[in-house]
Amino acid sequence: MSGATGAGGATGGLAGGPGGTAQQPYGGQTPPPPPSAPPAGGFSQPTTYAKGQPTPPRGTRVPGAPGTPGAPGAPGQGGGQSRRPGPPPSGGGTGRTRKARLRVTKADPWSVMKVSFLLSLALGVIIIVAAAVLWMTLDGLGVFSSLSGTLKDVTGSGSDSSGAFDLMDYIGFGKVMLFTTLIALVDIVLMTALATLAAFIYNSAAGFTGGIELTLAEED
Repeated sequence: MSGATGAGGATGGLAGGPGGTAQQPYGGQTPPPPPSAPPAGGFSQPTTYAKGQPTPPRGTRVPGAPGTPGAPGAPGQGGGQSRRPGPPPSGGGTGRTRKARLRVTKADPWSVMKVSFLLSLALGVIIIVAAAVLWMTLDGLGVFSSLSGTLKDVTGSGSDSSGAFDLMDYIGFGKVMLFTTLIALVDIVLMTALATLAAFIYNSAAGFTGGIELTLAEED
């Protein structure tokens, strides 16, 4: 009798639960746990459903998740604020001007010498060409011949013009071009030397004063 009672008590303990409620087995297996709370992203997580229960399509929105029509803070609801696009930029306005302040603290003497040499060489060529064009223009207009005849009449004595002053002996084309070439060569040497010396002087002065400040502007 005691053995049967013990067996019956064990059977009652398995069949009954807390509070005397019996657990109903589902196909001989433990029923699945209830689904967890919806995630913050708004999509349902994989859930184990009971046998025969239809499953929702993949990617179904969970009610109450952010972004769904009924969720708080969704667009169109009273509890949230909807984001509205801002006004388009006006096309007639002027662009913004960006400014940058730079300081010239050093000038390379070698680069200054090369640039000044090329510039002075170009200036010397321009002087020579301009002198040649000017002389030919004045000679074509007869300026030199008229001046030479006037000086011969003034300085000559009667019909003997051997001792008269001849202007073309001093302002002939060959002599004018030779004199102009010498001036151009002196100009090249002086400009190159002075520019290089000025670079050294500027570097020395910039060490004390900080150099020249430049403001550069760029429009968008």
